[in-house]
Amino acid sequence: PHRTELYEDLPSGCWPIVYSPDYNITFMGLEKLHPFDAGKWGKVINFLKEEKLIADDLIVQAREATDEDLLVVHTRRYLNKLKWSFVVATITEIPPVAFLPNFVVQRKVLKPLRTQTGGTIMAGKLAVDRGWAINVGGGFHHCSSDKGGGFCAYADITLAIKFLFERVPGVSRATIIDLDAHQGNGHERDFMDDPRVYIMDAYNRYIYPGDGFAKRAIKRRVELEWGTEDAEYLQKVHTHVEGALNEFKPDVVVYNAGTDILDGDPLGGLAISPQGIVKRDEVVFRAARSRRIPILMVTSGGYQKRTARIIADSILNLHSLGLLDKERAACGVGSSSMDQMIRDSAKDFSNLA
Repeated sequence: PHRTELYEDLPSGCWPIVYSPDYNITFMGLEKLHPFDAGKWGKVINFLKEEKLIADDLIVQAREATDEDLLVVHTRRYLNKLKWSFVVATITEIPPVAFLPNFVVQRKVLKPLRTQTGGTIMAGKLAVDRGWAINVGGGFHHCSSDKGGGFCAYADITLAIKFLFERVPGVSRATIIDLDAHQGNGHERDFMDDPRVYIMDAYNRYIYPGDGFAKRAIKRRVELEWGTEDAEYLQKVHTHVEGALNEFKPDVVVYNAGTDILDGDPLGGLAISPQGIVKRDEVVFRAARSRRIPILMVTSGGYQKRTARIIADSILNLHSLGLLDKERAACGVGSSSMDQMIRDSAKDFSNLA
């Protein structure tokens, strides 16, 4: 495989939570023309800092995916298309982007998306090393090797899985659990005939993208009605996540945790409460962690101002339930793990005393 920085020297003392300030999209207010909160990723991190769960030096800094990294999945032809501003405007659904010089589009729109994509690839490796990882961004599930759309310019889910298959011994089967409100047609097209990848997708059947061809790749399809509420939704998620993981034993789970299922989302059309979203993430993490299957979570769609707070609350909830352990995270060989063992045994001793 090509040489990549994305898998090199991932720090052992950190939480496997991946983020970079470069995730956030800001330029001249144009981002406000899209219903997307283009600073949502930074807000999630700020909430987690306020709650003292993390600090800057305790999270893994995402690195930008290079062209060489992207070519593991994408065609050269597709990457060249992104050099046309109007193509990027179409994919991101921000029409004025069409009129900006492409170097501005590269720096202000595509670089943040490439950094989030690098973050997902890094989080894949971290998840396998540590048992879990969260990329605070990513989840661009409408993008496939040769076509973007729906704000998704790079196929980060496909990339993370292909990187693991190619570079990490012992990872040869993956399950994608896609719970964004929209059908994940990008990874579905990419893994259409790949028996190593099992896809479960629960989505509003009436909204974008309605990709009938891509649906053939879904092994567990949960088509939801307009306005689906917590009780029905959580019951379906629980039944099908358990069913999926019993039916196919993967080496890694990629969990696309879109928050656009939130009641009032202008695009999702479902009616799940903030508490329902927190509970949903808990159901998925419990299912994976109880089976000792590494889980990588990406945040995907979610188009309201209160979304960032809900994502942060969900991460805090997972932590309070013991589903995100940092002890396992400090497992790098060397002094940090030794220190940790000494601290742990001291703690155990003081408990006895």
